[in-house]
Amino acid sequence: MRLVIPTVAFAAGLLARATSVSSQTFASNDPVIQRIWVEGKDKSQLYPLAQALLDSIGPRLTGSTEQEQANDWALAFYRKLGIPVRTEQYGTWMVWRRGIAHIDLSAPRIRPLDGMLSTWSPGTNGTVEGPVVLFPKIDSTAAFEAWLPQVRGKFLLLSFPWPSCRPDTNWQEFATPESFERMRKDRADAFDAWYTGRLRKSGLRGPALVRRLAEAGALGIVTSLVPPPGPQGWGVHKISTTIAERIPEVGLGCEDYGLVFRLAENNQGPILRVNADAEFTGEVPVSNVIAELRGTEKPNEYVVLSAHFDSWDPASGATDNGSGTVVMMEALRILKAVYPNPKRTILATHWSGEEQGLNGSGAFAADHPEVVSGLQILLNQDGGTGRVVKISMQGFTGAGTFFRRWLSQMPSEISRQISLVDPGTQNRGTDNFSFTCHGAPAFELGSVGWDYETYTWHTNRDSFDKLVFDDLKSNASIVAMLAYLAAEDPLRVPREPRITPTEARTGRPAPWPACIPPARSWAQSRP
Repeated sequence: MRLVIPTVAFAAGLLARATSVSSQTFASNDPVIQRIWVEGKDKSQLYPLAQALLDSIGPRLTGSTEQEQANDWALAFYRKLGIPVRTEQYGTWMVWRRGIAHIDLSAPRIRPLDGMLSTWSPGTNGTVEGPVVLFPKIDSTAAFEAWLPQVRGKFLLLSFPWPSCRPDTNWQEFATPESFERMRKDRADAFDAWYTGRLRKSGLRGPALVRRLAEAGALGIVTSLVPPPGPQGWGVHKISTTIAERIPEVGLGCEDYGLVFRLAENNQGPILRVNADAEFTGEVPVSNVIAELRGTEKPNEYVVLSAHFDSWDPASGATDNGSGTVVMMEALRILKAVYPNPKRTILATHWSGEEQGLNGSGAFAADHPEVVSGLQILLNQDGGTGRVVKISMQGFTGAGTFFRRWLSQMPSEISRQISLVDPGTQNRGTDNFSFTCHGAPAFELGSVGWDYETYTWHTNRDSFDKLVFDDLKSNASIVAMLAYLAAEDPLRVPREPRITPTEARTGRPAPWPACIPPARSWAQSRP
């Protein structure tokens, strides 16, 4: 019996692998492409990678202890596979620790409020309680200065209160057309009156305004966690860096911000009780993680797999960008298993500081001109959890020929879903821009939406359960196949000619976008 069981298992394994390959329509008989498909489909490590990263380590705010833990975890993963890997420091950043926060309405009735401390905000240093006031109706800087003493010992409401927390899609479905249009007009008028008729009359904006409020003795500012253009989905908070430096910035969800605002507006005596723990512990080194399969024939030419490792911290940073992170890790794992000796060097790069302005990738590009000049392609993913369906050529007019040739050699089950935007225009919002601005061929892998911008991008809902593993498996195989084909291609992807959109003002092509110098320290990033 002991002799028969391994034989049956071996035969079953062969059958399973044969089924995995034969069930796909391959456009070529390339054995590496076939092995990539089988490895990605039958031996995927995406689920355990994502679970460990997102549930155990959690969000990876730049400079945080969790980001350092994530770096160590990634290093251990690659080293276990025998893949050379390193961290590269590009600067320093402030360590900010978010603690537990309690935000309560204590008058005119008692109610716990849905909210959180804004990221990098000072804490309250214990429980602080005080009344709430609105930003005043003023007509000049002098009027603002005359009003300022009234804010002492109070929380100031700084954001516009959305009159309805229903998404517009809900209004469109159920309201009459007349009611929907009236709501939109009333909202737009009220929004303009709040910002143009109140805040801007102070003569101060952003951190400068909040510094003046702090000097006047305000307990803190209260903002809405639903920024313009207003509610896009149910129960979603958007988070970003605070504009407060000396006093706490407390963010409230749409409904509770509106509640507190209406109470203050109608002189019904709202009082907030806030205990929000946070700690700054100084600047620490921040680093990118770089894993490498060294090229055997053209080691100074590069195929780069790119995703940012950092995230915001109200949830787990799952779709932004834990999904891209684990896809690139899985793609390099697959390549190590089936294509360990590539012709060109393949790098898997996990960037820090993307959310603060592409700082990690921008610093790497500035520090490694040899990678920029030797870049065959860079493949970046930073668009959620969906399967890849679109690749823009970013204005490189000769790149489409290469991608069409590579896609033609991949299983039609995945290649037929991908459309090329050729020549396309530059995407400046994520890490591939750190390379395209240098004129290097770097591409963003556009994904199926899965309501990414509405529900998980920079939100409190960006958690492990939002990942779609069938799509992530497809993406890891696509990345591995494209990396293999780009590494093998005898030709370089051309950088010229390049095109840019026509400027409406001049009627001429816009100049190629300039690179943005990366901020290499917290102090350097402050206004």
